Order: sequence, then C-alpha cells, then structure tokens
Amino acid sequence: MPAAPQGQKPASALLAEAQTGTDLLALRAQLSRAEKAARRAPTPLPVRAVRPAPVKPQREGELAGIATDDFSLSCAHARLRDAVYDARYHLCPHAIGHARAEGFLEHDIINVLLCGRVRAVYPEDRRWLVHGSFEACGVALPLHVVVQYHKGGHLDIVTAFVPRHPHHIISRARLAVMLRYDDEQIRARTSTPGAKAGARGRGRWKR
Repeated sequence: MPAAPQGQKPASALLAEAQTGTDLLALRAQLSRAEKAARRAPTPLPVRAVRPAPVKPQREGELAGIATDDFSLSCAHARLRDAVYDARYHLCPHAIGHARAEGFLEHDIINVLLCGRVRAVYPEDRRWLVHGSFEACGVALPLHVVVQYHKGGHLDIVTAFVPRHPHHIISRARLAVMLRYDDEQIRARTSTPGAKAGARGRGRWKR
C-alpha cells in the first residue's frame, strides 16, 4: 500500500473519521425521534389525594386503648412467630370449644398465627387480634385468633372464632364480654331441615 503524501492523512484515518461522523448523525437522529415521541405522548392526569373517611365518634370510643400503627403490629407479629416456632404457646379451652363447634382444627389456628396478620394490639391487656383464614370443603373462611403475650415470651391462645365481620376490629369491651360470658362447653348445633323449595307454608302473610 503506497504511503500517503506528506501533509495528508492516511486512508484508514479518513475512513475512521467518516464512520464516526455517520455514527454521530445516527445518534442525533435517534435522539430527535425520541424527543418528538416524548412531546406527542399524552400528559398523565394528576392523581387526586384520597381523603380517609371520617371515623364516627362511637367507633373512636371503641378503638380507644387499641394500637393499630405499623410499628406495633410488626413488633407483635415478630414476637408471635418466634413464640410459635419455639412451641411456647398454650391452647385455652375457649379456643378448643370454638374449634369443635365451628369446624376448624388446631393446625388451622397455628397457620393463622404464622401466615395471618396482626390487626390490633391491646396494650393494657397484652393481647393481640390476629386475622387469617382456614379452608373448609374447598372454601376459604375467615378466622380470628386472640392471643395473650407474657413477659417470658409465652403465648396463651385465648380464643379463636369465625367472625361475622372479618375486617372489623373488636373493641376491648366487646372482647372482654366475649371471654367472660362465653360458654366453655360449646357443642355443635345442627339446624333442622326446613320446608322444600316451592312448598307452601301453613301460615299466611300478615297484613
């Protein structure tokens, strides 16, 4: 290959400069297309701030003395799992009676304690309300478990029951009444079969 005359760049250098210029032009064209696409894109609508619904005065009174902040719930759940993993828990007669009457077992209660969520902490009573679910005949049913935490890390599973309102936090007064007047000798009740569909009743509608 003949050498380039003095004062002129070799052919390889000229070729490299041309390639660099082509790459720069392609990059500029790509950036221009991206800017045009960004300008054509629709502007997203501003997100409205959702205001929490006001709490009724009666509900505020029921929630007095109950901690529902994230820090208290996370600490309670960590202690709860440690106690269950170390088998430091005791199943009270209330929980056993409700389990027999409502169709869930001990392992359903333990599964709620491990996989469920602490919904409320009762600091004065050192009790926690845990919300979870269990499966019966292929249907997931809600299950509430109330545990009492002792200083040594031991847990008393005070009671467990199927709630009517799964996401409703029970007040301290309601929980105390439930545990005070709940019958420990709970038995399963079987409903009597009613009239068949389409059959006429004996009584009449009152006007």
